[in-house]
Order: sequence, then C-alpha cells, then structure tokens
Amino acid sequence: MKLLQWNIQWCCGMDGKVDPARIARVAREIADPDVICFQEVAVNYPALAGSSGEDQVALLRREFPGYTAVFGVGVEAPDDSGGRRQFGNLLLSRLPVRQAFRHTLPWPAEAGTPSMPRIAVEAVVEARFGLVRVITTHLEYYSARQRLAQVERLRELHREACGHARAKPSAEYDSGPFQPFERPRRALVTGDFNMKTDDPAYARMLAPFEGSEPRFVDAWAHANPGKRHPPTFCVFGKEYAKEPYCCDFVFATEDLAPRLRSVRVDVDTQASDHQPVMVELG
Repeated sequence: MKLLQWNIQWCCGMDGKVDPARIARVAREIADPDVICFQEVAVNYPALAGSSGEDQVALLRREFPGYTAVFGVGVEAPDDSGGRRQFGNLLLSRLPVRQAFRHTLPWPAEAGTPSMPRIAVEAVVEARFGLVRVITTHLEYYSARQRLAQVERLRELHREACGHARAKPSAEYDSGPFQPFERPRRALVTGDFNMKTDDPAYARMLAPFEGSEPRFVDAWAHANPGKRHPPTFCVFGKEYAKEPYCCDFVFATEDLAPRLRSVRVDVDTQASDHQPVMVELG
C-alpha cells in the first residue's frame, strides 16, 4: 500500500500558478499512490492567490479516474452570487473504501488570533493486508491551544474506533444506514499538523492510551531511526519561517509499524509550498 501525504496550497506552486493537473502529475511521478491525502483544496475561492475560483475537487477527481474521492469541508461560506465557497481536505483511494467519515475538530474561541474551522477526513480502505483507517487532517497554524485540542480530538476518535472494533456488531440489519461495517483498530493519521517535533501536541499525539488502544508512532522516525525529519515546509520560501522545518507527518498505529517499508520526503518539487511525504506499507 502506497500513500501520499501533501498539503497542496490550493494547487498553487512556488511560481504563483494554480495548476491542479501539475499536482496530479507530480503525485503520480513520485509515488504512484494507492491512497492520496491532500490538504488545502479549494472550491470557488478566487480570493486565494492565483486562483480563478476553479472547482479543485472536480479537477483532481478527473485527474485520478478509478479513485474514490472523499472531500471534507473545513470552511464553507457564501459568495456574492449566491453560491458557496469551500476549503478542506481531499482523500482519494484506488483501494476499495468501505466507509467514509468527516469529523469536525475543536475550534475553541481565542480573541485576536487568526484561525479557521478544521476537519479530519476518514476512510476505511481495503489494503491487501486487511482493513485500515486512513485519516487526513490540517491542524491550526496560529494557535497552540486550538492545535492541542485538535490532537486530543484525534485521540478521542481513535479510542472510539477501537471501541467499535471490540464491539460485536448487531445482526439485525444487513442493509440501509444501520448496516454495520467493521471499523478497524489499525490506522494511519496523515496531515499538515502545523507543529514541530518539539511541540507538546506532537508528544501528545505519540502518548500511550489508558486502555488497550494501540498507540501512534511517527512513521518517519520508525522507518528511519536516528535520522532527522527532512523539512516539509518553507524549503523554497521564507514567508512563514527563516529556516525550513517539518510539520507534515504520517502517524501509524503501533500494530502497523512492522509493515512500514519506507517513508520518504520529496524535497525537490516546487508545485506547492509544502513537500510531499510518501509512505509504503507491505
């Protein structure tokens, strides 16, 4: 199973051009991924630099025929003509998708601090080695308080899923919305977490659970012991930081860790202001 994690900055490259086809081309060239996790996907947002208000969900879906698309809207607002603007995360999978979920993350009020609603998109996919939950998210950049609350919610969602995995499903329904589907313990949580490895939220993401739930490991650290994370942000631009750093991660439950074959970062592409992370499991 090959997974690509990438904040695509509404398909805007370092050259200022918005080009969904370029994003798709780079994704195929560097990874040929089975599952793709994109953040910052925009629909009808001409105010974003370089954008004409294109429907990037539709354009990216067109670029990946045969993939199931699950779009989660973090921000939705009206435009001046009665339409709607949307901004969120897009998960694409050419592996079969059993169920899909869209989880709103906490957004505690914080006066004077820029912030926006955040969401986590989840899909239960059928890998060759069995079912796995793939979750992709984009946490708050400006507020450490909001970011930590969002990590706590991700941990809560993991506990919830593990509870479903333990529970015996009802046999009363075999169709319709009450039909039970397996929700496995195994999970990959991907995204732009907007945190460095010394952030308390990073340590919290890796903390053990009080129950029997498998804890999360940093996929890069597990697959590349002793090596520093390659930078994934501000590699080609200094608008947000003087030095590049890593804020894009893939976390795997510890029961998936033995299946991690490789984790790498493409530090060359300039198709976004973030660098893609590729993970292969066997």
